[in-house]
Amino acid sequence: MSKAITMQTLMAAHQPTSAMSPQKHKVYNHILACGTERMGGMLMHCNQCEHHLPMYHSCRDRHCCRCQFRQRQQWCERQQASVLPVTYFHLVFTLPHDLNGWVQLHPRVIYRLLFQCAWASLKHFGTDPKRLGGELGATMMLHTWGQNLSQHVHLHCLIPGGALTRQSNWTNSRSNYLFPVRALSRHFRGKMVSALRAAEQSGDLHRITRPDEANKTLNQLMATQWVVYSKACITRTETVIDYLGRYSHRIALSNARLLGEQAGKVLLRYKDYRDGKRKVLRLTPEELIRRFLLHVLPRGLMRIRHYGFLANCCRGVKLGRIRAALSKVSKLANRETPKKQTRPEGQTTPFDGYPCPKCKLGRLRIMAELPRPAFDTG
Repeated sequence: MSKAITMQTLMAAHQPTSAMSPQKHKVYNHILACGTERMGGMLMHCNQCEHHLPMYHSCRDRHCCRCQFRQRQQWCERQQASVLPVTYFHLVFTLPHDLNGWVQLHPRVIYRLLFQCAWASLKHFGTDPKRLGGELGATMMLHTWGQNLSQHVHLHCLIPGGALTRQSNWTNSRSNYLFPVRALSRHFRGKMVSALRAAEQSGDLHRITRPDEANKTLNQLMATQWVVYSKACITRTETVIDYLGRYSHRIALSNARLLGEQAGKVLLRYKDYRDGKRKVLRLTPEELIRRFLLHVLPRGLMRIRHYGFLANCCRGVKLGRIRAALSKVSKLANRETPKKQTRPEGQTTPFDGYPCPKCKLGRLRIMAELPRPAFDTG
C-alpha cells in the first residue's frame, strides 16, 4: 500500500543529492517552510468550544504547490476588464529539445528571446494587409515542463481573434487557426535562430564554450521542422478567464499528481500526449526533486506578459476603441465585458472568522500573533 505524500514532505525526508543554485536553494527552503511555524502565523480561538488552533502563513512562492490557487484567483479577477466578445485563439510556441542544454546555461537570455520572437512572428502576420492588417493583442505564459517533469520549454498564448486597425476599426479573423500554422512555424524558426545567432556573436551565450557548437546547433535547427500549435478555443466571453487561469499560475507539479511512495519510488501520475493515455511514472525521491527544481525560474523573470493592444501601457485606451468598433458593427454593446460580481458600495460584509473544525458551530478568531523564529532567515 502506497503512502500519501506531498512535495513538502518529500523534500523534508530526502535532501537533494546535487548542488543547487542560490535561487533553487531559496525555493527549496520556501517550500519546506510553507504553512509551518517557520513562517509565523496566528493563534486562533473558537468563540463556542474554546478550541485553540495555530494557523501558519504560506510562503507565496510562485513555485510552491500550495500557494497558487489564491494568486490565480486574484490575477483572473484583474483580467476580467480585458475580455472582448470575440473568438479567442490558443497558440503554443515550443522550443526544440536540442536547446535544453542552452536553457540550463542561459535561462534568462533564452526565455527573453522566446518571448520576443514569438511576439515578433505574431505581429508580422497580424499587420500583414493580406491577413488582418492591424494590431494584435496577446497574453503569453511561459511553461518549462512536460507532464513527466522533463524540460519542455514553451509559450502558451491566448489571442483575441482580430486586429485593431489604424482607423480604429476591428477586423475579425476568418480562420479556424488565426494564421497558417506552417508559415507561422517557419517564420518563428527563422526569428528564433537569428536571435540566438546574434546573442552568441554578442557574447550573451558565453557559457557555450565548445568550438563551433553554436554554429552547428543552429544550422541543425534550421534544417528541422518547428511546429506552432494553434486552435480556436473560446467562443463564450464568460469562459475566457477560466480558460486563461488554467495556464496562468500552473506549476511543474501539483500535489494531486503524487499518488504515494512504494518500494523507495514515488508514484507520479502523468498524461502521455503521444497516445493520450494516463500513466504512472516511478521515480526515486531524489530524481523527482531534481526534476522539480529543474523548472525554477530566474529571479525576477516575468513569466506572464501582455503584448499589442493588451500591453499595460495602452490597454485601457485601445480596448475602448475596440469595444466602440464592435458595438457599431455587431450591436453588442450591452455584452462588452462580463460583469464582475461586486457588492454595492458601502455594503461590505465584515470578516467574522473561520469556521471551527472541531465543533463546526463556532468561529475562529485571532487571539494572538505567532512570530517567525528569530533564527530562521527564510
